[in-house]
Amino acid sequence: MQATPLQTEENFILNEPYYEPVGNEVTIFEAAYNNGLPVLIKGPTGCGKSRFMEYMAWRLKRPLVTVSCHDDLTASDLVGRFLIKGGETSWVDGPLAAAVRAGAICYLDEIVEARKDTMVVIHPLADDRRVLPMEKRGELLRAGPEFCLAISYNPGYQSVLKDLKQSTRQRFVALEFDYPEAGLEQRIIEKESGVDSAMAEKLVKFAAMTRNLKGSGLEEGASTRLLVHAAKLIASNISPVEACESAIAQALCDDPEMLSAINELSASLF
Repeated sequence: MQATPLQTEENFILNEPYYEPVGNEVTIFEAAYNNGLPVLIKGPTGCGKSRFMEYMAWRLKRPLVTVSCHDDLTASDLVGRFLIKGGETSWVDGPLAAAVRAGAICYLDEIVEARKDTMVVIHPLADDRRVLPMEKRGELLRAGPEFCLAISYNPGYQSVLKDLKQSTRQRFVALEFDYPEAGLEQRIIEKESGVDSAMAEKLVKFAAMTRNLKGSGLEEGASTRLLVHAAKLIASNISPVEACESAIAQALCDDPEMLSAINELSASLF
């Protein structure tokens, strides 16, 4: 069997990531971790879920394994498989198995995008058993106290066919994320991009305008992540209107009429 690579520095967050708590999420996550409880993080795209996980991995001093889930992700991709190398068959751990062995934090981002058979694999890890069945090896891998399973999804974006079942949800401690309140979001933009407070304040106002369009032509409004992208362009001497069009409007939709409406909103502010 190949040795897990998760004890190398690349899986540890060595420098403190910038993260601004919006509530009691840090304390709750730490309590869940100390009690061996898995964590479900739900919230809109770009609201800080992944940054929060990086911050918690740094804070808890554990390696972090992040898996971006997609339609083709199977249980074997997570657990591992036999591969033929040099005429010999050897087992290679998938990221979930490697994380269990190393006592890492495994973060499955947008879990509902993965195939349904992945749920069968994570269920035993997410309850009192804390085991990972490895059927191809005939092995039952037990998670130690340092291992933590965290998953995320966007409940406002998923269809009925891509929602979490109750049998999955009720295994997790849930943390609900949303975009920060205006003052905090402004502070985040300033810190992340270097723009002044007046510009950050205008970007936050612009975000609120786009978020009011959700369900009226937009699937999602401007996320905090997109605001930071626009602010970084502005800090690099791109005009605010152009920055908002490239970093926000074009990222949100392709409909010409909606794009025109969003660009008019930014022009009214900048």
